[in-house]
Amino acid sequence: MEQNLYIKNKKAYFEYHILDKYTAGIQLLGTEIKSIREGKANINDAFCTFIGNQLYVRNLHISEYSMGSFYNHEAKRDRILLLNKKELKKLLTRGEEKGLTIVPLALFISDRGFAKLEIGLAQGKKTFDKRETLKERDTKVEMDRAMKR
Repeated sequence: MEQNLYIKNKKAYFEYHILDKYTAGIQLLGTEIKSIREGKANINDAFCTFIGNQLYVRNLHISEYSMGSFYNHEAKRDRILLLNKKELKKLLTRGEEKGLTIVPLALFISDRGFAKLEIGLAQGKKTFDKRETLKERDTKVEMDRAMKR
């Protein structure tokens, strides 16, 4: 079993300022967890939304399991996120504020073998903030190159 599985959403860190982070369980089918353990998941286009009182993750692409038969799952379906009621209530009230959204940051397998999704309460960046992020990244790379010499 792959213990170091950590699928990161790099686009989320570029597009948003992350205010709070939460770790949520995901309600999955058997073929979905097997496919995740193979590393065949993509969270770049995923987002979280409330339907009723439950938090769902949408557009989380988990490829069909190669050894699955007709019991295989849909690649993109809504999946329930498992959080405490207190955390759900906090996310619901904060998520309704103007400019705040809930985005998935990383997908990983816990020590006990469960799939977990790290989600963050985020605020969108402006264009100049994104340019500033690119400048900081470039200067960091140049400094690392200079230190190696």
